[in-house]
Amino acid sequence: MALAGSVRVMLHWSDVGGLRRFEDAIRALGNDTSRKVLARAVNRTGEMARTKVRSALTKQTGLKRKVIVAAVKTNRSDWEDLTFSLYSSGGDVSLKFFEPKETDQGVRAKPFNRSTVFPATFLRGGEWPGGRGALLAGGHAFFRAGTKRLPIERARSGVIIPAEMVKDASAEAFTSTAATVLPRRVEHEIKRVTKGVVS
Repeated sequence: MALAGSVRVMLHWSDVGGLRRFEDAIRALGNDTSRKVLARAVNRTGEMARTKVRSALTKQTGLKRKVIVAAVKTNRSDWEDLTFSLYSSGGDVSLKFFEPKETDQGVRAKPFNRSTVFPATFLRGGEWPGGRGALLAGGHAFFRAGTKRLPIERARSGVIIPAEMVKDASAEAFTSTAATVLPRRVEHEIKRVTKGVVS
């Protein structure tokens, strides 16, 4: 069974240390200008964090980058909500997305970037090895749900993208980028809008 879920990780300017030194400058800019400055800083930082999270998730899960890019969505900051968030939903990813190959023991695939054999799974119908037919269902791996030939169920990898987003290297990529980059981006945007007069 594929367990479905969703997760959202958020960057809010007020959640990051190192910004207190800009409080006077932000107040001096006035409400509209300061919110514009902060939204730009949050978005730029969030975009940099997103790039690092995608890279980390690609290595962490064993999925292709294009799959991660499609799975991890973005909500950008605006004047009213100074929050940049990454979110994803879904369940246990099919073995199809991890370079599956049939072997004598079962299907070999690479979830979590580790070559693993899934016993009693198969990609094709027919007798092994010489009587194998075409790929089933476009390349998905299956296993028999009971002792009989049918029914069969789709084999899963154990990789759940929302769960992987909030742990290990991908979580560290998001939080460390926010902590190190956001103060620099706020300072940059303040200097840019005031032509260096306020910092």
